[in-house]
Amino acid sequence: MSAAAATATEAAAPAKPKSRKLLYILLGVIVVGLLGAGGALYLLKKNTAEDEFYDDEEMVESAPARPETPPVFLPLENMVVNLADAGGNRFVQIGISLQIEDAKTGEEMKAYMPSIRSSVLLLISQRTSEELLQLPGKEKLANDIVADISRIMGYRLPEAAPANGEKPKRKSKLPPNPVQAVLFSSFIVQ
Repeated sequence: MSAAAATATEAAAPAKPKSRKLLYILLGVIVVGLLGAGGALYLLKKNTAEDEFYDDEEMVESAPARPETPPVFLPLENMVVNLADAGGNRFVQIGISLQIEDAKTGEEMKAYMPSIRSSVLLLISQRTSEELLQLPGKEKLANDIVADISRIMGYRLPEAAPANGEKPKRKSKLPPNPVQAVLFSSFIVQ
């Protein structure tokens, strides 16, 4: 057989089909990659949701322990005070209750009530109506009232941590502050 005849026989024979093996391998790798990416995304979202859940738990765990006795509320008489607005024609009618640690402290505070009322009246009269109509202004007033009552009664205020993270250098000999909060029972600005 000649070389020409061998070539003719090979040409007449059907060509071998290309193998699809490589195509199937590539498709398999792509599917596995997509499944892996989907699984990673699922785990990341789940971890993010768990982190948010743990943040809420940490807040609950960091809350102070429940006191053995419920707090005592000491209401002050309602006050009507002129505000520091220009023209002097604005005033506030305010009702305040003090949340204190125990009944013994309430009895002690009653002895100082004229000084406490006077101090509260002076603090309120230094504010403007714009300050008192905003939440930060009310919060600042409440904090200032706690500070003034603490000063009058001889209690120490919780010390703010220094900005550089150091501990306070000396401890105060004053007793801890039993005044827990100032609560507004009415607040009308006119």
